[in-house]
Amino acid sequence: MNPAVIVDAVRTPVAKGKPGGAYAEIHPVDLHAAPLRALVERTGIDPATIDDVISGAVAQVGEQSGNTARWGLLAAGYPESVPGVTVDRQCGSSQQALHFAAQGVIAGAYDVAVASGVESMSRIPMGTQFAGKDFAGPSVAQRYAPGLIPQGISAELIAAKWGLSRAQLDEYAAMSHQRAATAWKDGLFDGEIVKVNDLATDEAIRPDTTSDSLAGLRLAFQDDHWSQRFPEIDWKVTAGNSSPVNDGAAALLVMSQAAAEAHGLRARARVHSFAVAGDDPLFMLTGIIPATQKVLARAGLTIADIDAFEVNEAFASVVLAWQAETGASLDKVNINGGAISIGHPLGGSGARLATTLLNVLEQREGRYGLQVMCEAGGLANATIIERI
Repeated sequence: MNPAVIVDAVRTPVAKGKPGGAYAEIHPVDLHAAPLRALVERTGIDPATIDDVISGAVAQVGEQSGNTARWGLLAAGYPESVPGVTVDRQCGSSQQALHFAAQGVIAGAYDVAVASGVESMSRIPMGTQFAGKDFAGPSVAQRYAPGLIPQGISAELIAAKWGLSRAQLDEYAAMSHQRAATAWKDGLFDGEIVKVNDLATDEAIRPDTTSDSLAGLRLAFQDDHWSQRFPEIDWKVTAGNSSPVNDGAAALLVMSQAAAEAHGLRARARVHSFAVAGDDPLFMLTGIIPATQKVLARAGLTIADIDAFEVNEAFASVVLAWQAETGASLDKVNINGGAISIGHPLGGSGARLATTLLNVLEQREGRYGLQVMCEAGGLANATIIERI
């Protein structure tokens, strides 16, 4: 087996994904090109040696369509000989790109690969790709009658099932902002950032956020229709304890150990184990629980062996339900903040989390890091990396 190692990882600061956001005037291909170009500049690798660029994007429509990975690598100045492919596992798309890149190296199909992701939610709003169409079809609708539900309702069902209070959700969200603000203040993100459009920090972080300030926000998803269908919901989810919409991109350089040595590059971490899992598409966001169990079993590790976790903060209820089931210490979870504060540029989030996890392990001198991402349709990716 050829070990797959991460040589470098870089991301853009995450911008607000709406008009007026720092990247709202930047084409997503050019946004994607920034971390792709930075990998080459930071490592000095000849881009002609890259066997493939595997990229995640969720809204593959309009400016993010037509295999956006190919256009991103060309915009970054890579030779025309370098291929690229775009994958979609919803919010886990660029984490899946990392899986595919590492699997290609382990199998011997690649010596050098790039795993990346991008999402410009200011230019391609969430859901644009559906255009009001029935994407699941009548058979799925019949199986899950009376029909599928939005993620916000899933987040409410999770809060109800795990008995999470509004105060718990808001306290967790406030902690995310405080951790991210402190990490920026202490320079903990400096080594993973390539600036775009002079944005110097993640744009959605609010350092003065408290649980008291969040308590004043209105409920985001409550209405009579959903209250009648799900009487068990005691409404708690707000914009403040959910992830915002964002623009951003990230990329990782993945190589075989032998290729890294041949290029004179230091391997920073090994892609140790990976898993994907499916779960109830109505609860939708709970797939991270079986995915965590699956990847730990595959790795021969326990929760106690993991030094740092990156659990995507799509909603505070998702992370807290996962924590209740796994027993992981929140002191090890999203140490430098998470998506509630940093932001969630859908197709770029998996690569962003992996980039941050790598740096957290180095900062804390930890050995194992576990990343897990909830995804639409009841899916989840889980990845364990081992610091070298």
